[in-house]
Amino acid sequence: TIISNTNTFDMTDYEKRLKPGEVSTGTTIMAIPFEGGVVLGADSRVSTGTYVANRVSDKIAQLSEHIFCCRSGSAADTQTLTDYVKHFLSQLTIETGRQPTVKTAAHLMRRLCYENKDQLLAGVIVAGWDSVEGGSVYNIPLGGTCLKMPFAVGGSGSTYIYGLIDSEFTPGLNAEQARTLVKKAVAHAMARDGGSGGIIRTVLVTADGNDRDYTPGNDLPYGPGGY
Repeated sequence: TIISNTNTFDMTDYEKRLKPGEVSTGTTIMAIPFEGGVVLGADSRVSTGTYVANRVSDKIAQLSEHIFCCRSGSAADTQTLTDYVKHFLSQLTIETGRQPTVKTAAHLMRRLCYENKDQLLAGVIVAGWDSVEGGSVYNIPLGGTCLKMPFAVGGSGSTYIYGLIDSEFTPGLNAEQARTLVKKAVAHAMARDGGSGGIIRTVLVTADGNDRDYTPGNDLPYGPGGY
């Protein structure tokens, strides 16, 4: 029996997999807890299909004083979600007179994602520091599941770097080691994933405050600027 190979790929096949009016999006986001806090990182490319709409966006949104959120999926959906959660957490802080926990923020985000999952395209990572759990990371992928993780990775670029992170992540990292690993992993994803690129933004969250950092595209630890 002769079987002809008809699985030739062209752009029309790719476009057929998308709904009418839907465009392909890309991102790499991740978060790693350490002793005393957490590090969040993300690339900065916002893509609509093959067009880069914004090459220096900020995908790490602040939800409260020590809680942040990495956004992937639809920019409009995730911006709206983070605005809602930020509002609810602000109200909670006023009512209780204390800062909310990361777990509270994650479950607020989870409820919004799950109860509106048919209308949303949103995968987020909620991470930060609180006085109950210290540094913690919660992953909320498409569909609204909420899982506390030893580390979290998301977005289209994440599939390229799971092996790298499994190999290099160990519990008990210090702040500098965690930030270095986040930058290395995101840089590798940016080099392989067409939907990820631009610069790397990181946020280091501790009880003492938040330290934002960015690595320009010509100074990446891996990729065209690092060869």
